[in-house]
Amino acid sequence: KQWYQRRVAITAGITNNLRMAPQMEMSVGLEKGHKVTKLPKRAKPSQRKGHRSKRVKFIRDVIREVSGFSPYEKRVMELLKVNRDKRALKFCKQRLGTHKRGKRKREEMVLSLQQMRKAQAAKE
Repeated sequence: KQWYQRRVAITAGITNNLRMAPQMEMSVGLEKGHKVTKLPKRAKPSQRKGHRSKRVKFIRDVIREVSGFSPYEKRVMELLKVNRDKRALKFCKQRLGTHKRGKRKREEMVLSLQQMRKAQAAKE
């Protein structure tokens, strides 16, 4: 009878401890383990990959200004001027290799056309 009472008391203590798990370090349950404060995550260098810096943007703008557009880019711009967007995309895709690159190049050409129109309007 005494061993049973001891066992009941021990199991009652375990259940009480389980209820207090968030406050104490426990070896069982969902909240088990040593309680620690989480440190904020630091930004990894790999997360910056592909981000264009101001310096690189400036250099590419200067090169574009000096060298102008390549022949295939001029052709794409002509297609866009006569509203042949789909044909322009197909042409870009053929020259650059992938659909994604083609879409990006077409958008770049659309933006450059808009800038040229804006500059033309500013002159007049």
